[in-house]
Amino acid sequence: MSRVGKIPVKVPAGVKVSFQDEVMTVEGPKGTLTQKYHPVITFEPQGDEIVVARVNEEKQTKAFHGLYRNLLNNMVIGVSAGFTKVLIINGVGFRAEVQGNILSMNLGFSNDVFVGIPDDLKVEVEAGGKVTIGGIDKQRVGEFASQIRKLRLPEPYKGKGIRYEDEIIRRKVGKSGVK
Repeated sequence: MSRVGKIPVKVPAGVKVSFQDEVMTVEGPKGTLTQKYHPVITFEPQGDEIVVARVNEEKQTKAFHGLYRNLLNNMVIGVSAGFTKVLIINGVGFRAEVQGNILSMNLGFSNDVFVGIPDDLKVEVEAGGKVTIGGIDKQRVGEFASQIRKLRLPEPYKGKGIRYEDEIIRRKVGKSGVK
């Protein structure tokens, strides 16, 4: 049995989960998320938990078992608590600011970089080059953070660029003078 799939999903108070027509819908205080699922996976509500089961023992079905359990868990966490990613902008003169629904960044290029913020995400810029991205959909939060990070990847010599808060950049030693 799938190690991840056999763990029941805990549903906190205030979160409503429904399954119909091969679509799971999770409603909570922060919003609503929907996800289609494959018919070889079944969901059985048991009190304040949902147990995910599978119809057969095929390899693909076993893979779906763990996948849909984690997708459901991420949806429940997203509508109740939400997800955040924090990016750090390092570099002399590098800065960011939010102007309406546009993130404006000066990243050392000749022109500023402007990125449109999706409607379902929140972006906050703090002092010290800290950009916080939040939302209810884990995939959308991670994807948007990744797109921003790609604009100026951290370089290994001075550490300039955009990195995740928990990311460690392996620094390299610069050139040494030849005598």
